[in-house]
Amino acid sequence: MCGIAGFLGRPAHGAPIDALRPMTDAIAHRGPDADGHWCDDEAGVALGHRRLSIIDLSPEGAQPMVSASGRYVLVFNGEAYNYAPLRAELLAGGYPFRGHSDTEVLLAAFEKWGVRAAIPRFAGMFAIAVWDRETRVLTLVRDRLGEKPLYYGRMGGAWLFGSELKALRRFPGWRATTSPQAVAQLLRHGYIQAPLSIHAEIGKVRPGTLVELATGRAPVEHVYWSAQEAAERGLADPITGSDDEIADALDAVLRPVVRDEMVADVPLGAFLSGGIDSSLIVALMQAQSARPVRTFTIGFDDPRFDESQAAAAVAAHLGTAHTELRVDGHDALALVPSLATIYDEPMADSSQLPTLLVSRLTRQHVTVAVSGDGGDELFGGYIQYRQRGSIARLR
Repeated sequence: MCGIAGFLGRPAHGAPIDALRPMTDAIAHRGPDADGHWCDDEAGVALGHRRLSIIDLSPEGAQPMVSASGRYVLVFNGEAYNYAPLRAELLAGGYPFRGHSDTEVLLAAFEKWGVRAAIPRFAGMFAIAVWDRETRVLTLVRDRLGEKPLYYGRMGGAWLFGSELKALRRFPGWRATTSPQAVAQLLRHGYIQAPLSIHAEIGKVRPGTLVELATGRAPVEHVYWSAQEAAERGLADPITGSDDEIADALDAVLRPVVRDEMVADVPLGAFLSGGIDSSLIVALMQAQSARPVRTFTIGFDDPRFDESQAAAAVAAHLGTAHTELRVDGHDALALVPSLATIYDEPMADSSQLPTLLVSRLTRQHVTVAVSGDGGDELFGGYIQYRQRGSIARLR
């Protein structure tokens, strides 16, 4: 992952670059490979980036990045998985590419089609901030399902944005209060849902949404993709066919998606719990890889929570290069004091502990990891979905 941060408006004191650097320093853990800053003092805009190099490791992939015409300046966290066909289309149209990063493809698409028209063409997970030097509009964009975080809000005379709240908190004159609505939502759901954040003055960009910010006017929100509309389209045209035919149709959708997620110029692996979702993803990865996929799992000393045997069996069946770390309750408890600094706002999901443990293990061996997160949401896999008529209510 990378990290982005910046603002539109003038800090209470000091030069924009002096306000921007502490913001990106606060999220250096998101991008240990490089940092970049771009400021237009006259327009009062500053964009910062912390880079984890994944595609195009050369300086041509560095951010903030300016489009060929100079009109757009962009910072970007995530990946556009379909950047290769988009690049080919734009290259055929004569765009003068300098490097091979997906970031440059996003900029080329903005120049070709404009920001609002280009965003729905991107498939992937991303948080984007793009400054239009012609219209003087800063556009914040979040991917369809909100995989990448993006906070924003007004502080003093400036609009702030960032991948994490800790970046916004470093802006000069930061003062924020706790949101009672966010606390109520946390107690009900176990997390704080967009557009709220734990701070009353700061919100989150909604999934599938872009927000346009300009000096002297209210934010303009534009929804480019709706999960509800996608579900309604599916219910209006339900899947037909035998179980085998439906499985083949699902494979035809998932296989190329997993293939695109494996594109990286750095070592890549996968989280493997042994459950249906991660096992399916790893199987599709291994089927399309010329070498054993690196897989990683956490084993617990308590058999009620230990899935390591199932993960090992799947790894052996698929022929992956498997790494397992066994931990106990003391290892998990040792992480608790750091949770507030890692997550920035309260979250009551107990999976955050094993996720941190397996992430730390994985980072010792590879730079990028694919996971099965999202399968339960898409396929109704959680136990509570099958209780008390939840499926009927969801429909």
